[in-house]
This record gives sequence, structure tokens and C-alpha cells, in this order.
Amino acid sequence: MSAQRDPDPASGNGSDPAPDPGSAPAPAGADRITTPPTADLVRGAFELERTEHGVLPHRLPARARAQGDGQLAMVEAQPSGVRLVFRTRATAVELDTLRTRPVYQGAAPRPDGVYDLVVDGRLVAQASTTGGNVLVADLVNGPVETRPGPVGTVRFPPLPEGEKRVEIWLPHNEITELVALRTDAPVEPVPADGRRVWLHHGSSISHGSDAASPTATWPATAASLGDVELVNLGLGGSALLDAFTARAMRDTAADLISVKIGINLVNADLMRLRAFTAAVHGFLDTIREGHRTTPLLVVSPLLCPIHEDTPGPSVPEFDGGRLSVRAGGDPAERVAGKLTLNAIRDELARIVARRAADDPHLHYLDGRELYGEADFAELPLPDRLHPDAATHRRIGERFAALAFGAGGAFAAAAEDRG
Repeated sequence: MSAQRDPDPASGNGSDPAPDPGSAPAPAGADRITTPPTADLVRGAFELERTEHGVLPHRLPARARAQGDGQLAMVEAQPSGVRLVFRTRATAVELDTLRTRPVYQGAAPRPDGVYDLVVDGRLVAQASTTGGNVLVADLVNGPVETRPGPVGTVRFPPLPEGEKRVEIWLPHNEITELVALRTDAPVEPVPADGRRVWLHHGSSISHGSDAASPTATWPATAASLGDVELVNLGLGGSALLDAFTARAMRDTAADLISVKIGINLVNADLMRLRAFTAAVHGFLDTIREGHRTTPLLVVSPLLCPIHEDTPGPSVPEFDGGRLSVRAGGDPAERVAGKLTLNAIRDELARIVARRAADDPHLHYLDGRELYGEADFAELPLPDRLHPDAATHRRIGERFAALAFGAGGAFAAAAEDRG
């Protein structure tokens, strides 16, 4: 890993709580060390792609990306769960990035993405950046055009004195190219500490949807409570039982694996029950090719009243720029094999029970144990599809208790059961 001391003495001191609106990256002071973002500093990404400005973290390998569509290309490059991790004595930390913000046609602008600064396991600061590209997208057809913008700088308040472990969690909902890390003391990679690696795949809810920040998505919350290293393959709109996703999971080192299956298949009205059954078996077979005895947890959909017994597709609607979703299918079509959430839960439970007879490390969790009818009455889904920030927290806490707690599929002694 190379590090360079910046020669330019004209700069701020890096202690501003937020970047100046519209500013380009500020030159660092004479006491700043510039460290290029390299793979030994980045956690949660499958690959780093070299770009004109720096590196772009990807949450799927190149071969998988080449087999997807525009929607997949957009969401896999949004770095949910990706973070810079290093040890340092620095008190000043700033990060140059080039963000690409999604703007959906017909919808109100989304808030700026949030960077979470975690020191020795504790969230101590949050910040956003300015500038960047704008990706104009259609909610049905995916990306439409990209409007270029400048690199921006994220600045955090002064850190505590002394050596510490620092994590910078990237916005879960903005494509983020990493340009340069600047500090007032050297940084060093953090070696593996023996914590188990949890690889999770799911939909936009797992990706983070309307979570408050990257450490507040439900998988990040659960990982923190379970004391594991998270690799988040939550792919908004793209949890579709794609073979290339299963192959990526097969080829990724992991101690624990979970797959949350169902809602996107209904959203897209992608397949019928016969195809669904075969696709689930194929997906699990592929994962098992690389992880024969790894604890593997299949999670069925959370409660979503509009699709419990009504098939998709999910149809976006706008009211004054506010997005909501309605079910576009006809309940009568269930007899022809169209998928609903209840049909998916029944079939997933049957598939897992059948396979578990020969695979004692395979487990099932009904998603309504994470978010069910009582939760919906208290914390309804704002757009009828995605949970809000408070609900993300609840789901993460519930998952941690059910999966990592005593008797759970991911409990420390779970590998010895069966």
C-alpha cells in the first residue's frame, strides 16, 4: 500500500463537520497523508474496478455483471455494506469520492447519501458529500441517462487521540467511486480478526431501502449484534434467483450464508410456481457446490399486505412526487401458478424441509417472524413495500436474536448440531 505526503500547504484542516456546498475536493494541508483506496482497506466488495478518478467497488464480480441488466448494474455498484477499514492514530480524516446519485423520473429527489464513521465499533459521526453524477432512472425500465458532475470531499469532525480502528461505511444508496483518503497520520490495514463472515443475499429491503444510514440497514444492524463481518448482496429489485448471483455466492468465502427470497419475484411477475420451485433448487444447489456444510438460512418474505394473496407485478404510483406501490395482478390468477407471498412461503418451507433431510446445515426462517401483522399495524410500510428506518432496526434486532441467538441457524455452536 502506497501513501504520499501532500506538498500543498494551502488547505483547510479537515475538521469541518460537512463539505462546503458545491465544492471540489479541497487541497490537503502539509500535514496530510494521501492514501489511495486499495483492496486491503476495503471490506464488503467483491471487486474494485479502476476508473478515471480512482476505484469503484462492485458487489458482484465482472462475469456476473456482464450477464445482468441496467437495473442490476445500478444497484450492485451501490455499496451497501462496503466500508474502508484501517488502524491509525489520525485525528483528521477526509475522503474524496465521486458519487452517482439516482434520480427517479416522477419521484421527489432523495436525500443525500450518508457516510458513517465508526471508531472502535462505535458510530461517532456522519457526513455527506456534494457534486457527483446524477443517474436519471425509470422505476420500470432502469437507468436512462447519466449527467456528469465533479468529485466531492467528505470531512469528519476530529477523531479521538491515540491508535484506533476506523471504519468509513459508504452510502448504501449512492454509487461511490473512491478517489483518495487523507489523514494526518499513517493508516494501516486491519488483518482478519477471526470473526465469522456472513454472506447475505436479498432484495431492496436487504440492500437498505429507506434505512437512515449504511450502518442502520437491517443486515448491518444484525451483523453488529451478531459480531460478524458482513458481505451484503442485497440487490434492489434484483433478487431474482439469477444463476450468476448463485455462482458469485458459491465462489465467495463465507462462514454463514443467508438468502431472502420472494418479494422481487412477485414485484416483477417473473415466473410461475413450477419455474420457481426448480429455480430455488438450482440456486441452492449452486451455493452448495462451494459451501457443502456452511450454515445456510433460507428466509421467506416479510409481510407485505398488497402481495400476500395478490400476484404482481408491483405498479409504482406517484402522488405529488411521493411514491407508493400497488399490486397489479389478479388474485384469481393464483390457480394458474402466479406467485404471491403466501404461495412462496409455502413452497420455500416445503423445499427446505425436503432438502434438510439430507442437509442438516440448511435452515428456514419465515420472514413474518421479522416483520408480521402486529408490526405492520404499528409500523406500516410507507410506500406499501419498503420498511422505514425504525422498521429496519427492528428487523435487524429480530434477525440477530433468531439467527445468531441460542438455537439459531448461526449460533456459535450451530455447526456442531445435526
